[in-house]
Amino acid sequence: MLDALPERETRPAPPRTPVPRSSGSREPIAPEQLTIVPANQATAEDLKAVFGTRGDTSRCSCQRFRMLPKESWDSEGPEELAARLRDQTACGNPKAKTTSGLIAYLDGEPVGWCAVASRADHARLRRDNRVPWMDRNEDKADTTVWAVTCFVTRVGYRRRGISRALAQAAADFARERGARAVEGYPDFVDGGSVGTLGTFADAGFVEVSRPGKRRAVMRIDF
Repeated sequence: MLDALPERETRPAPPRTPVPRSSGSREPIAPEQLTIVPANQATAEDLKAVFGTRGDTSRCSCQRFRMLPKESWDSEGPEELAARLRDQTACGNPKAKTTSGLIAYLDGEPVGWCAVASRADHARLRRDNRVPWMDRNEDKADTTVWAVTCFVTRVGYRRRGISRALAQAAADFARERGARAVEGYPDFVDGGSVGTLGTFADAGFVEVSRPGKRRAVMRIDF
């Protein structure tokens, strides 16, 4: 399912071929139908296609947990945040040594995104978010613990299993990049961009903490 990881043959994202846009099908998508690659092997156009041009996903560009405490969507603006995402992913640069997420393709069409990187890379997660830290003895500066912080599924492909496939691929990616553990922070109520409990459980994550009525910490130790 996860292509082009460091221990496997490296190849670029699949070529974009003219395929019909989703007709709104709700048929489940099996993991083996997807090609999932590190985001640096995707193009900026593919990244933009997943995030779209409207709504919170395009406005945030997966910067919610990466912005500095005094920054906000409004203060930075969508263009600046989108530029940060392109820089973090190193999209379009297959030789880049680092990236910040994965892109899923279905029949050559980009359909999903998952953010996965060292937990320590997320400034706001470290300073302004209690979920990963409450009642836990965790070193916030530990770069060997990674975090899956965001899922985006392209309009027309949602609720078909793409996030679950990305969560599993993210765990594999973190392990192969040297992580000793990877965490997720699902929302029980609606999942939103952080994912649902089921998304992480199906990918092998285990609940290790429940810091509130609607949030949990899910984790895999390698």
